[in-house]
Amino acid sequence: MSMQKVTLALAWLLARGEDVIPIPGTKRRKYLEENAAAANIQLTGAEIQELEAAIPLNEIVGDRYNAGVEHY
Repeated sequence: MSMQKVTLALAWLLARGEDVIPIPGTKRRKYLEENAAAANIQLTGAEIQELEAAIPLNEIVGDRYNAGVEHY
């Protein structure tokens, strides 16, 4: 299966459960269509395991915002 990385990431988020709702942002219709395509992708259990093994959740750390970036 061939897709953009962001589409795969959104498909993975959607596979996490009905209580997870990704809110991607975009400025171009092309990217909106790529983002929407994630809703039509059904990842298998094996694919989810492969993704989660490649990037273990406990290794993703850091601040939400970079230093100097204002947030409200």
